[in-house]
Amino acid sequence: MTRLSTAVRGLVTALAALLTAAAPARAEPEPRAPEDFVALNSVDPTIIQEMRYFTPHNFVGERVDGYRQPLCILTRPAAEALHTAQRALLRRGYSLKVYDCYRPQRAVDHFVRWAKDLDDQAMKAEFYPDVDKTRLFADGYIAEKSGHSRGSTVDLTLVKLPARPTRPYHPGQPLTPCFAPQDERFPDNSVDMGTGYDCFDTLSHTLDPRVQGQQRAHRLLLKNTLEDLGYVNLAEEWWHYTFKPEAYPDTYFDFPVSRRALTGHH
Repeated sequence: MTRLSTAVRGLVTALAALLTAAAPARAEPEPRAPEDFVALNSVDPTIIQEMRYFTPHNFVGERVDGYRQPLCILTRPAAEALHTAQRALLRRGYSLKVYDCYRPQRAVDHFVRWAKDLDDQAMKAEFYPDVDKTRLFADGYIAEKSGHSRGSTVDLTLVKLPARPTRPYHPGQPLTPCFAPQDERFPDNSVDMGTGYDCFDTLSHTLDPRVQGQQRAHRLLLKNTLEDLGYVNLAEEWWHYTFKPEAYPDTYFDFPVSRRALTGHH
């Protein structure tokens, strides 16, 4: 082989490699939800939805990764149990309100990155006033996996009917501790549960003995209504319930929170 043909072959090989490198990578298709995941409002349109992680009003202070729409998605058995609970509560003049339902793994990863960034304390005054940010993992407030990613866990509260509108949160507004008296903390149209949602404090423990009177009665109304239907409360968070048996006890999904992730369902 002549030196020229060797050089040409080398040039062709180099050009081919360059073209291959320049070719756009084929986009991975977005993961989709399994067939038995549903939008809660398709099972019960009367349950109020205030999807906090779609908004900047949460402990991170910005919309969380993976929340494309303000939509509650759950496994069908979990959604149907909420529908049954809602029918019972409506007769007593209350409605359920959900703050978070299925949560993609990418959202949990966002929480973990935020927790490790000790310089970001923008929302501390409301959500974790008495907790040092270095303690969030050790104290169990943040973890690298969440039961919400399995699709049968929901964060929720009660609203006395008729529901008042909730004043919108504006980033940068003054923050008040989540355990302040109800008329001082961020206005939420829910009943008084003793703390706000996602309050990183021991007062959020469902049966904390310091929470008495009407606040305790509200917690117990939510707890008793849901536990009669197969939900189990997380003792450290009055708002956190998991429907048992879970459809996917060992699977952590990462499809985005959007109607498109549910398309194709029958």
